[in-house]
Amino acid sequence: MKPTLLRKTIAEAVERDLGPVSQWSTVSEGEESQVFGIRLGDEDLILRINNVADDFQKDAFCQKHFATSELPIPEVLSIGAVGPFSYCVSRRAAGVTLQDLPTAALPDVIGSVAGVLRTIAQSPLHETRGYGRFDARGNAEHSSWRDFLASISLGQHYDWKSVETSVGGPWLERHLSLFMDFVPQCPEFRCLVHGDFGSNNVLTDGVSITGVIDWSEALFGDPLYDVANIFFWRPWLACMEAQARYFLECEPQAMGDPVVLRCYQLRIGLQQIHEAAKAGSEEDLRWAMARCEALAADLPV
Repeated sequence: MKPTLLRKTIAEAVERDLGPVSQWSTVSEGEESQVFGIRLGDEDLILRINNVADDFQKDAFCQKHFATSELPIPEVLSIGAVGPFSYCVSRRAAGVTLQDLPTAALPDVIGSVAGVLRTIAQSPLHETRGYGRFDARGNAEHSSWRDFLASISLGQHYDWKSVETSVGGPWLERHLSLFMDFVPQCPEFRCLVHGDFGSNNVLTDGVSITGVIDWSEALFGDPLYDVANIFFWRPWLACMEAQARYFLECEPQAMGDPVVLRCYQLRIGLQQIHEAAKAGSEEDLRWAMARCEALAADLPV
């Protein structure tokens, strides 16, 4: 669970390290962090508080290695401690998230969103290694993309035994087995993948993309995985539905092999099921299970 610290406690730590904070404002929060807008000196910045510093350090790595004018990633200025928790101060990108953008305004920016996805996939991967989710030094533990995909079924990565009661053992066995049947068909690519792209991690001023944030789930692998994330969540969020329609109507070639696209969506769904069951989020769990059932029904037998 994300921290729920009082603003006074946070302010004491930040001002101890960085000086007086003249303004505070409320900002849309993520699932893992408390988030505030602050003003230090003459600059508007973003302040996040998380349980650990690892994700902040990974953001800093991604900004240093992958940020360009076509891929705006806010610079991390400071990482520090708030008692047992960690804080991060970064530059503030202009605009709002795609998730907060009015539905009527989405068509004006969706083409730019797709362009940023292409830029992410084309990022040079110097000084990195491995496949799958990587750490704050650019190191990922898997020896191949398929190895990462298959890790969803392994106990050392996902404690499925602990969620069998919530999900159902037969349901899990059936859907994990179906997914594993299609892993050999998935191609081996090693590109940058954001891993959680398309809703509250993409900022826009209504015309262009002004920031891509929260790189905690970033991977090395097949860029189609980011497209699959959009398609998996399309029934849940209007901004994801708008992006999915854009690909269907304007860039169908970006959707790749339809079987692989569905396979990736199924893996994303299985991971969501594991996270929701562990967190006790019943509504999210049931939605993700129903979504996986729909995806599984459309995979060839």
